[in-house]
Amino acid sequence: MRMGSLGVAREDLEESFVRGRGNGGQKINKTSSTVRLRHLPTGLEVICQEQRSLSQNRYQARVLLCDKLEQRRQAGHQARQAAVSRARAQKGKRSAGLKRQMIKTKRLRSQIKAGRKSPGRGEDS
Repeated sequence: MRMGSLGVAREDLEESFVRGRGNGGQKINKTSSTVRLRHLPTGLEVICQEQRSLSQNRYQARVLLCDKLEQRRQAGHQARQAAVSRARAQKGKRSAGLKRQMIKTKRLRSQIKAGRKSPGRGEDS
């Protein structure tokens, strides 16, 4: 099952059943068919009241918890990959074309700044 591949043990789950909310009248006020599932190591919590059956809600809550765990794992993996590629780009050498473009831009900027000097002053003062 997915829980095994994600490394989730049954002992890591805290499961409680609460009374439902919303429409349904006396039936929903009397039965505890809502499932609250909490993964203790990560602190993730899922509440499921999609079905009328307690067993179906238990299954659905586990599916939702696995989805959340996978999303969290993928987000962490993507952040690590971004950090590695960022570090690689910072350490890498610039290409010859990029260096030529940088020098061209610097020369252009120096010409623009040289044009800002006041007209009364000479080069040697």
